[in-house]
Amino acid sequence: MLGGIFSFHSSWDYRKDTYTHKPLPLQCISLNFRGFQYLQVMLFAIEEINNSSDLLPGISLGYKIYDVCGSIARGVRVTLALANGNEVVSAFSEASCTRPAQVQAIVGETYSSTWMAMATVTGPFNIPSISHFATCACLSDKTKYPSFLRTIPSDYYQSRALAQLVKHFGWTWVGAIRTNDDYGNNGMATFTEVAQQLGICLEYSVPFFRTDPPEKMQWIIDIVKASTAKVIVAFLTNADMEVLIHKFSHHNLTGFQWVGSEAWISDSQIAAINKHHILDGAIGLAIPKAHVSGLREFMMDVKPLNTSSNELFAEFWETLFSCKFKQSKSSAGIQRECTGHEDVTGVQNSFTDMSLMPIFYNVYKGVYAVAHGLHSVLSCNKTCNNTVQLDPFKILQHTKKVYFQTKEGDEVYFNENGDPPAKYEIINWQPTENDIVDFVIVGLHDASLPADKQLILQNKSLIWAQNSQQVPLSVCSEECPAGTRKVLQKGKPVCCYDCLRCAEGEISNMTDSITCVRCHPEFWSNERRDACVQKEAEFLSYEEIMGALLTAASLFGTCITAVVAFIFFRYRKTPIVRANNSELSFLLLFSLTLCFLCSLTFIGRPSEWSCMLRHTAFGITFVLCISCVLGKTIVVLMAFRATLPGSNVMKWFGPTQQKFSVLGFTLIQVIICILWLTISPPFPYKNFKDFKDKIILECALGSAVGFWAVLGYIGLLAILCFILAFLARKLPDNFNEAKFITFSMLIFCAVWITFIPAYVSSPGKFSVAVEIFAILASSFGLLICIFIPKCHIILLKPEKNTKKNMMGKEGPKSL
Repeated sequence: MLGGIFSFHSSWDYRKDTYTHKPLPLQCISLNFRGFQYLQVMLFAIEEINNSSDLLPGISLGYKIYDVCGSIARGVRVTLALANGNEVVSAFSEASCTRPAQVQAIVGETYSSTWMAMATVTGPFNIPSISHFATCACLSDKTKYPSFLRTIPSDYYQSRALAQLVKHFGWTWVGAIRTNDDYGNNGMATFTEVAQQLGICLEYSVPFFRTDPPEKMQWIIDIVKASTAKVIVAFLTNADMEVLIHKFSHHNLTGFQWVGSEAWISDSQIAAINKHHILDGAIGLAIPKAHVSGLREFMMDVKPLNTSSNELFAEFWETLFSCKFKQSKSSAGIQRECTGHEDVTGVQNSFTDMSLMPIFYNVYKGVYAVAHGLHSVLSCNKTCNNTVQLDPFKILQHTKKVYFQTKEGDEVYFNENGDPPAKYEIINWQPTENDIVDFVIVGLHDASLPADKQLILQNKSLIWAQNSQQVPLSVCSEECPAGTRKVLQKGKPVCCYDCLRCAEGEISNMTDSITCVRCHPEFWSNERRDACVQKEAEFLSYEEIMGALLTAASLFGTCITAVVAFIFFRYRKTPIVRANNSELSFLLLFSLTLCFLCSLTFIGRPSEWSCMLRHTAFGITFVLCISCVLGKTIVVLMAFRATLPGSNVMKWFGPTQQKFSVLGFTLIQVIICILWLTISPPFPYKNFKDFKDKIILECALGSAVGFWAVLGYIGLLAILCFILAFLARKLPDNFNEAKFITFSMLIFCAVWITFIPAYVSSPGKFSVAVEIFAILASSFGLLICIFIPKCHIILLKPEKNTKKNMMGKEGPKSL
């Protein structure tokens, strides 16, 4: 004996209990043809099994059917009736309370909440309980519901599949409406959890039940109207969806993209009431299509039972054909009388609609699962062992382990949680002519595959809300393009954000980036901030104007020095050349040539050798130059002192001593440079600090002490030379060497004093240019002040190039 529990009515009459008397029995209302369809499927399966010689041979299956009209309280009542019998037993009766259950298994009922209550009753009795449509993941908990099985996948998989579907189309800002029972609340809770992991936000998630008062319905409508989300995920039963669509139609709430659960997405009855095109373009998950041969014919061949003993079936027949078995007057007038021979095939309503064949197939498989479990318990082969005691626990264990194929070739089995494999079809509502909706299969979802391959969409044209061919956009904020990053809006979900442009030197090369990545120091962000580009390497090169001008000035100074050297060599025996140690003059000209040339080492791309050469060459050549000038200054002073009677000064500072003094002064600088190069030499350095978008290639000093020691030594010699020359400023006018030296040292010191702040404050290659300018300016100062006047005399006024004139002994000038 099998128990069948179905909702032949979709609702019940709500009555408020006063608790002053015993509550009246629940009054079911709103006849539901779907329940009768499920019943017909159960009867069809039982008839097939009873006529089969292979399954339960010699055993006939019977049934007891109850209507629960979706009520939890009524579900518990009828479950107890199926388990223990419906007799009223006195508390003082001696009748045994341990008699066998009235049925060996219970099948049917669609609602998860009802099944949760019913399974709590059947669990302690170990009565196998199989549902064809209760999908709540909570029912997979075998500690609470040990006897519950089902032939429809758990919402554990459906909720995840819906979240993946929403994510696939880029909808990150959605609304949600759920049935306010365990089916809707648990399913939506799982959906919300997975959606958050996938970056989807819910603008609202509201509960709804078909018996809610009007003010609750108005509250939901106001929320939907005020929302900005264009996608609504509806985790609703078909009965709740039917009521909801009626309410939405009254307020003309169209233009939303609906995403539906398996409970209503493939229900043609819902599609039939979609007159205002609210659900056009809906997409969702459905149980895979199925076909049971002979089932449609069986359902169309239904005949009325004895109406005197079955009021429920009489009500069904009368509603199906709009007739009465007995004539009765009503507000609508006298209806025609039912004959009992009406033809069901001539009627078009939800009873004759076969769109829920996949759910019918689940009922069919549930009955067969129980039959295969009994077949195993009774050790059936050609015959069954009728002597076996039908223990519910044993039946349950065998039913859990069934593995068989239906006549259509589909495998039926349960996992450890009593659930079947989770496979869904993705359905798209595509309106056709005459307002008929075509349920088009556009994809599949198989939970047994790896996560990245579960969702399979076929290359088919989809229809969206308002018959649009374009995928609707439903986001709180537009995606942030490359080159920007997301900044969350205060007090709003993570899907609501502003797009902030990446800072200089940072990029984001993908959309919706949450951070900007700083470029490598050698790179810089482009204008769009979506890629790092190589920074321009900047150094003082020969190709640029400033480098070319400085190079030209250096070569010009070298050439002028060479010309002066040539003049001095050509007139080396003249008094003006010989008067002040011609060897020091040539050495000075040589050192000036090196000074001009050493400036070239500062131009061009810095390398390890050029960095070491430029500073040391500059330091040594300038010391050599200043040493020669210092030698000449001392010679001038000595020469003046030697003209005094009894003076023998020149023997202490003759040509040899002058050479050694120059060598000694230069050697000190060489030692300083060697120590500098040995301890911490200059090296090529990439400067990223001075400019954001450029790399300054420069020579790091290595040891700052070494650099300033070289400069300091040059400065010390220059100051000493300046002081000595200043002391010799009152020599006779004709012997003006000391004045020129004084002036040249004045220029030299002025240049290098101003060099220090200019060098420190100049950025990048300009600091190099400042140093070159200082070298050239001081070199030109020495060359012009010391040698140009002499060249003037040699070339233009040879009459003054006499020994007498040099000694100031020339007679009175003629007028």
